[in-house]
Amino acid sequence: MKCSVYIATSADGYIATTDGGVDWLHSAGNLEADMGSEDMGFQSYMDSVDCMIMGRNCMEMIASMNLTPEQWPYVDMPIVVLSKTVKEPPENLTGKIELYSGDIQDLILRLDKSGFKHAYIDGGSTITSFINLELINEMTITKAPVLLGAGIPLFGKIDNSVKLENAQALTFPNDFVQVKYSVNYP
Repeated sequence: MKCSVYIATSADGYIATTDGGVDWLHSAGNLEADMGSEDMGFQSYMDSVDCMIMGRNCMEMIASMNLTPEQWPYVDMPIVVLSKTVKEPPENLTGKIELYSGDIQDLILRLDKSGFKHAYIDGGSTITSFINLELINEMTITKAPVLLGAGIPLFGKIDNSVKLENAQALTFPNDFVQVKYSVNYP
């Protein structure tokens, strides 16, 4: 089963402020830029995945947005949230997510046996865990033109060096830069 990342960071590598905020994503870059219908590849990426695995912090951030059904970006995609502490989903995510506290590799095997082919992995700690288990095949990282100076980094402690290859870079009119890599474990 393919596991990939599609995520935005500040130019200095943070996915959120120290308190978990991501409002800076909406104020970064050239706000006057004509983006046309450009969504920086998000819909194309979403069309390529058939399930999602995210961490508890990511789930809590999404829950705090109180998205309407029309704003919900994941449509009817199965979403598994990794958490050893939360036993019930937030009320506004009931029926939209499955909580999971077991072994990640067992989860991937279960999803693969259920016919899923491509998982979207989201959340800094979750991404780091998947990299340390050598499960991430591809990463798309979009850098917002802002320096936060501190915050929650995209990557935590990586157990071994990981080679990123086949870089494909795109720039957007709003000054965001996106790089897609294939991941090669030693």
